[in-house]
Formats: sequence, structure tokens, C-alpha cells
Amino acid sequence: KNEFNFTWITEFPLFEYNEEENRYHAAHHPFTAPMDEDLDMIETNPGAVRSKAYDLVLNGYELLSGSIRIHDQKLQEKVFEAIGMTLEEAHEKFSWFMDAFQYGTPPHGGVGIGLERLTMILAGTDNIRDVVAFPKTASASDLMAQAPSPVDPAQLKELGIETK
Repeated sequence: KNEFNFTWITEFPLFEYNEEENRYHAAHHPFTAPMDEDLDMIETNPGAVRSKAYDLVLNGYELLSGSIRIHDQKLQEKVFEAIGMTLEEAHEKFSWFMDAFQYGTPPHGGVGIGLERLTMILAGTDNIRDVVAFPKTASASDLMAQAPSPVDPAQLKELGIETK
């Protein structure tokens, strides 16, 4: 008998602490919005801040993952600061994103779905390789496409890439 048991997992931590670097990192990505009721803890207790991130799980397999994005510049700046990024660094790395705030970015979110996992479950197998059209080997090579393959030196020159 095929049973399909779905569940949503929500309220993931917004930040994870990195002992080696002695600082917080974004648990999902640095554009994930915090829960509204946790906003006051970003500066005082970042480890307790929950995110507006979510996963859909089917029979124990993650089918999709996503989040609601930050759409307020001041909040985005607070999140960058909480992960140890200066405003200068944030603008250097993400100027395209930071500049977009001046145009009134709306609340928005997104998801990435694992179609292979869904197909695997529907096919009744527990091995994703059974349903992936062009599976990779353990070393990430693709035997069907013969990838990775050598790159033409002219392509490297055109892109300004030098190999050693």
C-alpha cells in the first residue's frame, strides 16, 4: 500500500554559530527573512532568531526547500551585520541586491523542488539513481556526457582563465 505522508518543517534557525570563525553564519542564506516576533533578538541573541524558511517533506524525504526573502533594507543590513559583514562589504558583494531596495522590493519568496526525489518516491524506489536520467559517479563525473572534459585553450584565453 502506497502512503504519502507530507509535513512542513518551519521556523529553522536564521543563524548558525561557527566555532572556528567565532561568528554567526546565515543558516539558509543571508537574504532569508527572520520571524517578525524575533526581530528584536537579531542584535542581542542571534542564535535564538528563527527564520521564515520552510521545507516540504514527503515520507521522510525533503521535496522542496525555500524561504521568504527580506524586503526591507534596514533589516537586510542588520542581518549582514549579525553575520559579521560590514555595510561596505555587503554593498561590495551584493550591490545589485542592496540597490534594488530603493525601488520598493515587495515581499516575496521562493522554493527549489527536488523533482528527482518526488519521482523516486512515486516510482517506489529508495535509490535516486534509479530515476536520474544522467547520474553522476561518486567523483561527480558524468559518463554519458563525458564530463568533465578538457577545455579548449582558445576558450580559456577568451575568458581570461589561466590554468597551472
